[in-house]
Amino acid sequence: MTTNSVLYETPGPQAKRRSLIGSAVVGLALAGVLAWVLVRLGTQGQLTAEKWGPVLNPADGTFTALWSLLGRGLANTAAAAALAMVFSLVIGTLLAVTRLVSAPWYRWIVVGVVEVLRGVPVVIAIFFAARVLPEFGLQLPTLWFLVIGLTAYNSVIIAEIVRAGILALPKGQSEAAYAIGLRRGQVLTTVLLPQAFRAMMPALISQLVVIVKDTSLGFIIAYVDVLRQAQVIIQNLNNPIQMFFVVGVLFIVINYALSRVATYTERRLSRGRKGSTVVTAEVD
Repeated sequence: MTTNSVLYETPGPQAKRRSLIGSAVVGLALAGVLAWVLVRLGTQGQLTAEKWGPVLNPADGTFTALWSLLGRGLANTAAAAALAMVFSLVIGTLLAVTRLVSAPWYRWIVVGVVEVLRGVPVVIAIFFAARVLPEFGLQLPTLWFLVIGLTAYNSVIIAEIVRAGILALPKGQSEAAYAIGLRRGQVLTTVLLPQAFRAMMPALISQLVVIVKDTSLGFIIAYVDVLRQAQVIIQNLNNPIQMFFVVGVLFIVINYALSRVATYTERRLSRGRKGSTVVTAEVD
């Protein structure tokens, strides 16, 4: 007796029609909500040239000064994010490797550090760095307190991502590396870590995007980032909706660009891996 098992079926005409109707309904609902929001903003005077001119009109007298302030804030945001990304990746990778290779008698120290920092809200980590470290004589620019707080939180998250990527690899990878005479450190650095980073690339990129967004928490320690500059502009121009909209768009553009760079890097790595496989096959 034969049994035909169909796991996936191609949607029929009725299913496609229902999907099309559902998409149209959702699109009309979103358009209706957007229209209602615009009407409400218009009645409250939020769509006037007086509100949007300083942001969009180069002929406006405050346009240059406004974007100069935002530019300096954006540069500070980029500096904090870049430093936090680098330190988080480096320290997170070291924590992951240390946890994997450490002896049982001191592994609990690494696990304890990871669990404690992972459970602390990032805003508390930033505040702790800025308020407690100076009490011990560590006087640093505000930028570094923000970087320390972001790194303390995000490095342990990245450590868990990298550790999960290494543990998810087939055991045959490390066994084959040991079989050809590689030492433990060489197995980790040349065989396991590259594959783990490649496999966990989407999760790593998501965490890097989180770092960029978390730089906005620098306002609690008076770090002059793009959000704090926007608040200064709001106090002078009284246009919070317009300025927060601009800041939101800037963060979206930055994070989208970061995602595109990551996608390009992942494709390049995959292409290089395929190329090396083809070369190896030809040599064999």
